[in-house]
Amino acid sequence: MKNGQPNLYAALNLPRDATPEEIRRAYHEAAQKLHPDKNQAPGETEMFLEVQQAYEVLSNPTRRAQYDATLPPEEEIPSLVLHEVYFSRPNLVWLTEPQMIYLLLQISPRTNRDEIAAPPLNLSLVLDRSTSMQGEKMDVVKSAAAQLLRGMRDGDILSVITFSDRAEVVIPATSYGDRRKMESNIHKMQPSGSTEIFQGLEAGMREVQRNFDRRRVNHIILLTDGQTYGDEQACLNLAAEAAVQNIGITGMGIGADWNDIFLDALASRTGGSSAYISKPGDIERILVEKFRSLANTFADEVLMEMIPTEGIDLKYAFRMQPEPGPLSIGETMKLGTILQDEPLCVLFEFVVQPSALQGSSVVLMNSLVKIAVTSHPHGTAPIRLRLVREVQTEATDEPPPTKILSALSQLTLYRMQERAHEEAQAGRYDEASRALKDLATNLLSQGEHGLAHTALLEADYLGRMHEWSADGGKEIKYSTRALLSSTKGIKT
Repeated sequence: MKNGQPNLYAALNLPRDATPEEIRRAYHEAAQKLHPDKNQAPGETEMFLEVQQAYEVLSNPTRRAQYDATLPPEEEIPSLVLHEVYFSRPNLVWLTEPQMIYLLLQISPRTNRDEIAAPPLNLSLVLDRSTSMQGEKMDVVKSAAAQLLRGMRDGDILSVITFSDRAEVVIPATSYGDRRKMESNIHKMQPSGSTEIFQGLEAGMREVQRNFDRRRVNHIILLTDGQTYGDEQACLNLAAEAAVQNIGITGMGIGADWNDIFLDALASRTGGSSAYISKPGDIERILVEKFRSLANTFADEVLMEMIPTEGIDLKYAFRMQPEPGPLSIGETMKLGTILQDEPLCVLFEFVVQPSALQGSSVVLMNSLVKIAVTSHPHGTAPIRLRLVREVQTEATDEPPPTKILSALSQLTLYRMQERAHEEAQAGRYDEASRALKDLATNLLSQGEHGLAHTALLEADYLGRMHEWSADGGKEIKYSTRALLSSTKGIKT
């Protein structure tokens, strides 16, 4: 701002056309994150006072008008990102039945990667050490944790937590110390007890909070091979609290006995993802890949606040990259992260009801996208998305953009296995089996012979036993998701 005047809109991460409801919501969110009773991180108290001042002015129509009058004409907060939107159809059609339309949102850094500083990490590694982890799994986990410790850069902070029916802080959150001794503590871990994930998550959360800093990537990696019992809701509540504080969670499951639906829900609440580790030998590779991805972060939170439109139903949302996975739908959605060398791409599926066709155009999406750029504690200017489609009497012959076609093509296999799971959950096992056979046919056409064989075996098992095999469902689910990761992004 000119003349040293504070930018009240930037303090609340809002555009200048923010509505009173958006101002109220932004203040509530910022107060939850920054209030001194909850957050003692350096500089956060000053930011909280700035937020309070901004709210006192902008929530008062008279004071806001007086403040706006002092701003230069058409002032814009310089954006640190670029965004593009693609539609599957150039227009909607007057119909008496629902119609579907897809939207692809892509957000990428405006700055070249060479000009972006790699963010320091504040990472907590939460490791299952229950009895079921004994043997090769525990040996590989120790080796992987030691490898991460050796890879920590100057300024990075790492803590290591182990848990069974209680949690132990093996390495307190620190960026210094005797690394040889720290590594020795890792190798002393011994399996025992049952699996209670909340114990580990709670301890990991405390360690991350000790050194919380918005200029860092604050993240918890949970690794388990079993199911937790009785504390699932406590874990989900903790994930919701982590989301408010912009602490991400990644869930990693080893073998066949963990609950993938639970880990998906846990991670997605923070904009994170879950991963399937079929063999203990893959643990180190997947952990190291995750570490490198975190160190490559440009924006560690992209939050979309949706304003519902009557007759417009958002039926499905899927993050195509990075770390493909389905997103939880709601008025506030965590879309994920933006990497320095990989944009965030999200595909939305809308169903437009006939009741929405009241004029010559329809507001398909009305939302505010807020982006927390790791190297800029105040973030960047939010993106106002008010996306409109005209309504015409006939559909046009214009083909969908290549990027939309590419995204839909890549997602087809994953959606087919989702359908199989939905049919099985509803007790329609014959339909679920047929869906897996259709998936196998499509996998064969794309040269994925091994996964096609797995899908056929699972179709037979599901048809006969009326349940998924121990590891078949996870293998198909995460392998079709991994096929998205193996592509070179959304094709132009």
